[in-house]
Amino acid sequence: MKLSNLRLLSLMRPAMALIPEVHKAERKVMFKDRVIWTAITLLIYLICSQIPLYGVVKNSGSDPFYWMRVILASNRGTLMELGISPIVTSGMVLQLLAGAKLLEVDQSLKEDKALFDGAQKLLALIIAFCEAFAYVWSGMYGDIEQIGAGNAILLILQLTFASVLVLLLDEMLQKGYGIGSGISLFIATNICETILWKAFSPMTIRGDSGTEYEGAIVALFHLLVTRPNKISALQQAFYRSGAPNILNLLSTVLVYLVVIYFQGFRVELNVKNNKVRGQHSTYPIKLFYTSNIPIILQSALVSNLYFFSQLLYKRFRGNFLVKLLGQWQEVEMAGYSVPVAGLAYYISPPREFLEIITDPLHTIIYIAFILGTCALFSKTWIEVSGSSPRDVAKQLKDQDVSLVGHRDSSLMRELYRYIPVAASFGGICIGALTILADFLGAIGSGTGILLAVTIIYGYFEAFTKEKAESGELF
Repeated sequence: MKLSNLRLLSLMRPAMALIPEVHKAERKVMFKDRVIWTAITLLIYLICSQIPLYGVVKNSGSDPFYWMRVILASNRGTLMELGISPIVTSGMVLQLLAGAKLLEVDQSLKEDKALFDGAQKLLALIIAFCEAFAYVWSGMYGDIEQIGAGNAILLILQLTFASVLVLLLDEMLQKGYGIGSGISLFIATNICETILWKAFSPMTIRGDSGTEYEGAIVALFHLLVTRPNKISALQQAFYRSGAPNILNLLSTVLVYLVVIYFQGFRVELNVKNNKVRGQHSTYPIKLFYTSNIPIILQSALVSNLYFFSQLLYKRFRGNFLVKLLGQWQEVEMAGYSVPVAGLAYYISPPREFLEIITDPLHTIIYIAFILGTCALFSKTWIEVSGSSPRDVAKQLKDQDVSLVGHRDSSLMRELYRYIPVAASFGGICIGALTILADFLGAIGSGTGILLAVTIIYGYFEAFTKEKAESGELF
């Protein structure tokens, strides 16, 4: 082990004892128990999403996380105010450092991996504290004079400890006690909840033609029953603006199907077990080799830029650099702001289909940003997650597995032919599908739908694998 390669990570050793940790399961937990623990974890998250923060005078001003709340699994004014933002942001920062070789880490070494995970958790807690402080300082919960110093400290502590809880719940599932990860579970739940609410919400809103129901399907039946002109009622239900419509719902279903279709694209390498003669199998390399990681990291990058851009613009809107970062306009009666200029505007999706034509520069920059960041994060992720061609070749050699028709020495070369291409091109495809969903007006945003589908598909594969291994699920 080279000391120079671990100099930065070695600084984590004294802090490791202070960082909260869930120990890995000593034996394999039965699938039935893992399902129960996963359900309990989800229940705790949903309860925390409804518990209001103590000490809030009022939720004033626009919501800086409005555009990303669904993706970040957060709920305004509750313990889940920050959601998974600190965890995902810390992962993004350390990944970029490792990708740029500023932080050397060898995921094959147990100590390296433990120190890297500890650094990620510590950074997540620091980010949670900083975001909580920024929320309180910006007056999101009322003026500091109204809240008082005691309540301000309590608000910061509540948000920080809620992030610790999310961190431990996520780690508990990943350490073998549950299925998947807490981050994926919370994201999928939040997105599916949003889509169902937009489709079946019984709440009434004030539309262009009077009082309407918010839910697209409820509004469809209401309009068909109450309007004498059924053609006009269908047009209103399919194309109404300012509220979810049937076209948005159909676009969402279409994107779901397209993503599921792309999930089946893979290259299968024929491998053989050198210990057991005649035993052959396949090693699949999926098109979405890094799954939803690129879009999660890209969302973390954008959400943090939106967050700090809005806070700075609110306080220093006359500053040139702040205006360059982003200029925001509050939407009346909506409780959120939209970017109208600056970097934040150009990396946000066009709000209307007509805007694609009227502002082509915005559209081009947005497309280039999404495709570029997804490809970059995808390719970088394989190097720091232990899934690079070198790591996979080592895993196969440790299992005494080799490629059929190839020498052992050519294993890594063959993997290098496919894995980097699958990572980069797969990341670009994920970005392209996100853009398509945004342009079609799918409910929950293109990013949200991509995340939901890939997460749900991952759970489906986990259930299928468990059934194949044990023969039964429960």
